[in-house]
Amino acid sequence: MPFARLATATTPTCHIGLGLAAVGRPGYINLGREQDLGENRSVETLRTRTHELLDAAYAQGVRYFDAARSYGRSEEFLADWLNARPAFDDIVVGSKWGYTYTADWTTDAEKHEVKDHSLQTYERQRAESDALLGDRLDLYQIHSVTPDSPALTDKDLHVRLAEAAAQGLTIGFSTSGPAQAAAIRAALAVTVDGEPLFRTVQSTYNALETSAGPALAEAHDAGLTVIVKEGMANGRLAHSYAPDALKAVAEETELGCDAVALALILRQPWAGVVLSGAATTVQLASNLHAAVVDLDEEQLERLAALVEEPGAYWERRGQLPWH
Repeated sequence: MPFARLATATTPTCHIGLGLAAVGRPGYINLGREQDLGENRSVETLRTRTHELLDAAYAQGVRYFDAARSYGRSEEFLADWLNARPAFDDIVVGSKWGYTYTADWTTDAEKHEVKDHSLQTYERQRAESDALLGDRLDLYQIHSVTPDSPALTDKDLHVRLAEAAAQGLTIGFSTSGPAQAAAIRAALAVTVDGEPLFRTVQSTYNALETSAGPALAEAHDAGLTVIVKEGMANGRLAHSYAPDALKAVAEETELGCDAVALALILRQPWAGVVLSGAATTVQLASNLHAAVVDLDEEQLERLAALVEEPGAYWERRGQLPWH
């Protein structure tokens, strides 16, 4: 399984990956994008920014890169970068299908993406991903599975995904929403010819939203690689927006709020890869300091008090504007 290469990585930041949601399109729900990206968000400007981030990440030991069909041109930017660096054969590439990007490179679209987990959408988007990434694509994930997603019950889709797995592609899923734990457990039960279909799970888990933790531990025990997304809660844990308790602990460690927030996730024994969603190389460098953060029990207790009720967390996330 190509994705298993991450388990044998020896670089100091091998457990941190780079997600491209924030730089593959001009609009996103992350806080602080005006400062991060500025006004010039042309295709070529964000292509250049993405390549700079990828170069910086690789130089600092990051080997997993995560894109999606709905992240604007993220697959295209990543493919361009990979094609120019054929010697970088130790990289693991993941992408996702199930959402279609509809904003046409604007920040004020009525809808930025449309969700559809049908077999027809899988076939169309798989062809689109293959056209860009080809055999560099290692992991293909269903984007944002919820307990009522048809992707959990569509047997024809399961057969097609199993066929892709038999050809060497790792099949995974991501989750979103207040019922992530239920979605994870439902996905763990999906089999084809008696064999589990999914080999990875990507879920939201951070200092404010920990409800998926027990189910992610179960997924890990079942042999799945766990990828954690939105470790910065879409910017709510960055210094400018962070709760006072996080700012205080960060000051005590002499590192950034972001490094402390990501370090909390790295402490979880089930966390295989924790994604940085950095939009700048400065943010990326600060994120990577998470690997050296050392928190004591008293600090962990203070940070544990930040956890929100899942419904409230996801309601607030749903109200974040597309910048």
